[in-house]
Amino acid sequence: MKTAAALLALLASASAFTTSKPAAPRTTAVEAAMDDYVGSVNFAGKDFKFDPLKLSETYSPFLPWFRECELRHGRTAMIAVVGFIATDFFRIPGEMYSFESIPKTIDAHDALLHSGPMYQLLLWIGLFDMVITAPAAVATMNGEREAGDYGQTLFAPSDPAAMKKKQESELMNGRLAMCAIGGIATQSIISGHGFPYL
Repeated sequence: MKTAAALLALLASASAFTTSKPAAPRTTAVEAAMDDYVGSVNFAGKDFKFDPLKLSETYSPFLPWFRECELRHGRTAMIAVVGFIATDFFRIPGEMYSFESIPKTIDAHDALLHSGPMYQLLLWIGLFDMVITAPAAVATMNGEREAGDYGQTLFAPSDPAAMKKKQESELMNGRLAMCAIGGIATQSIISGHGFPYL
């Protein structure tokens, strides 16, 4: 009797997560909005619009903000991956940064938090966000600039097709780096070793 009641309760609770009507098809307005952005391709270069939570439909006015965040986090993750691996091989000058003071890269955060440099990092990143990022994000939301465009086009290709390919590469490398930095940090903690984290 208890088993039957438990199974009945389980089935009743599972039905709460199902829908009684079929999902509505994607609207053409949202499709067009996503088509305006570079990067709706997979690693093979084929068309790929991944939005399982339908954020582009629910929060369509925030699509520029989502893209700005994706680019920002991707760029930060790419720098973090390079920095995480590089510090296993060389360090900047100074006793507090030496291999004797901080033998493993994963321990650098806690060690430098106690000695002070992490507070300076927080201050400078916060200042950058207030002076540069916040006005840029507002301009993006107002349609005055493209998401992630800070005008640094010195090395950018002049051909629009080549520029689009570079933008797609940046997005895909950023997406990969966001996954990679989580894996690197986790594997570094689990294994207790530096690069190659085995």
